[in-house]
Amino acid sequence: MVSMLYKSTVKTLLMMVLVVSTLSLADEGYEEARRLTESSTILPFEDLLPTIQAVQPGRILELELEREEGDYIYEIEILDEQGAVWEFKVDAATGEILERELED
Repeated sequence: MVSMLYKSTVKTLLMMVLVVSTLSLADEGYEEARRLTESSTILPFEDLLPTIQAVQPGRILELELEREEGDYIYEIEILDEQGAVWEFKVDAATGEILERELED
């Protein structure tokens, strides 16, 4: 029998592939990101996406998971309907949007 945690992880990974055109798990790597999600150290990106899209609708161009000063941070680039690119930094453990910046 397939565990609920496994199903949730597979669902998360499939959503990330479907939603994100370029997936780069920069410092931590794919396996580490999966382990962190399974251990509830970080939130699955799919759980954060509705909040981010409510703040800034658009197409996800890039997603990175990095570790900064001991914290896991999702860095997301979003292309809006006017062609501007926005960069977000989101605390991967809490989902708090730490930074929102218009790229030059």
